[in-house]
Amino acid sequence: MTTPKLKTRRSLIDLQIDYTNGVKEPLENLMRAWKGIKELDYTDDNSFFKIGGYHGEPFRGGGWGNASYWGGYCNHGNILFPTWHRVYLLRLEQALQSIPGCEDVVLPYWDETDESSILYGIPSCLTDESFILDDKTIDNPLRSFIFPRNITDNISPDPQADYSKPKDYETKRYPLSGLMGPNDIAATLAHNALFPKCEDNVKILNNNIKDWLNSHIVVDKVTIPTNLVQKFKDCLDAPNYTVFSNTSSAAQWNEDRQTIDPATGKPITNDPNFKAVVPLESPHNSIHLAVGGCDIPVYNQSPIPGANGDMGENDTAAFDPIFYFHHCNIDRVFWLWQKKNGATDELEIIPEYPGTNTIDNQGPTPGFAPNTWLTLDSPLEPFKKNETDYYNSKDCINIETQLGYTYSQGSMDDHATLFMAKKQEPFPSKIIKVSKINKAPIRGSFTVSAFMNVNGEKLHLGTEAILSRWNSQFCANCQTHLEVKAFFKLPVIENKLFSALNENPYEHVEIEIHGRDGFINGTNKTKLLNALEKPVTGFHLEII
Repeated sequence: MTTPKLKTRRSLIDLQIDYTNGVKEPLENLMRAWKGIKELDYTDDNSFFKIGGYHGEPFRGGGWGNASYWGGYCNHGNILFPTWHRVYLLRLEQALQSIPGCEDVVLPYWDETDESSILYGIPSCLTDESFILDDKTIDNPLRSFIFPRNITDNISPDPQADYSKPKDYETKRYPLSGLMGPNDIAATLAHNALFPKCEDNVKILNNNIKDWLNSHIVVDKVTIPTNLVQKFKDCLDAPNYTVFSNTSSAAQWNEDRQTIDPATGKPITNDPNFKAVVPLESPHNSIHLAVGGCDIPVYNQSPIPGANGDMGENDTAAFDPIFYFHHCNIDRVFWLWQKKNGATDELEIIPEYPGTNTIDNQGPTPGFAPNTWLTLDSPLEPFKKNETDYYNSKDCINIETQLGYTYSQGSMDDHATLFMAKKQEPFPSKIIKVSKINKAPIRGSFTVSAFMNVNGEKLHLGTEAILSRWNSQFCANCQTHLEVKAFFKLPVIENKLFSALNENPYEHVEIEIHGRDGFINGTNKTKLLNALEKPVTGFHLEII
């Protein structure tokens, strides 16, 4: 018996390069497949509308209309985040292969940390307005999606629900807004009128992506990365699957490893063994907000208020085709972590750890009761491996032997790099911990950013993206999981010119929270002089 040949998911940039060099069929068939599933009747199981709707709105299934449940099948903030999205991509890929002539199509990945993305931003075939297919110019099927019918937010009891979308609504990306609820539509139309040209909007979007991917600071002539590329690299160092997989588990892991002085109850600030874990879900969130509607904050530039694209909202993100190319890369990074850590055939869960219960973070999904423990045997609804059984995480650990696909070599895939000894940090670091951020009054997704002031210069240390509902007020589970935490590296600078920063870092550190409505909250050095004893309203700051 012969073993079926593995299908290889390639970088989307490679498909573009082939197309430019005359090898057009791979990209053309990808376009053909996407065009096909978008044109299917929305009730068809292979239609893009049906599959896109599994993630959030227009959610159907157990828990529909119940504020105690997350409004969709997807898993975020728990250990099923990587595996649920892995089988979600498989289902989308099967739909693409159902289109005649597209049986061999596989989903490419947007290699978000490769040189092309760092230099230019999003691959152009995801942003071009048109594409030539079979000698005809068509609307680019990867650029957006037009809703075939209305969708209504059935989680919020508010009759003026913010996540509702009308028929013929077209998905939006930064710098545009896609909020179409009765309370938002006037502001949305006024905002979008400021950005009438698609070509200009693509430039704004790509510049934002490049800012997220390239941010860094220079201290004492040493460049220190504070960017999203570094986050992707750091997540490969996560010590186990539980904390690698999601933000809830990683936050607890980081807290557990603080050293507390028993005499004062305060963190010991010179613990050399503490290094904050970065979960896969963290850079994942950042790409969502970068595409959907948040600038990376810099000293002389603010986010564009009112930019509320669909990728920045979990309820509608999966209706933007770019979602699947982004998540294909997230799945690739998951596979890289598995190969690096000898976990290609087995994953381990820390029992009853934060991130292993249905009430953690977003709340339960269909098939789960509230306060249910999650395991590798938990069903990944609504995806079935046969007519009667749902996939579980054990069914999709090894993508090659169990699912029949693999990934082409891309960025971060050099084994010499993956297995090299730990590089020495250019500076030793402390950790800035920001906690007790209440997301309830913040409308939608937002960012938490850290800065340090050195000799009058404000340096951006990093940004944590928080995916959140537009209105948490009516989500019962959200009301029990309101605290947000973020961790940032703070370089310890040996140069005598910066001795004050080391002696009293609170005086030189600033925290800013930016949301869809602009600047929300922040600190300045005068407020931070006694930050541990008198926490600034809205969050708590520790340097450990």
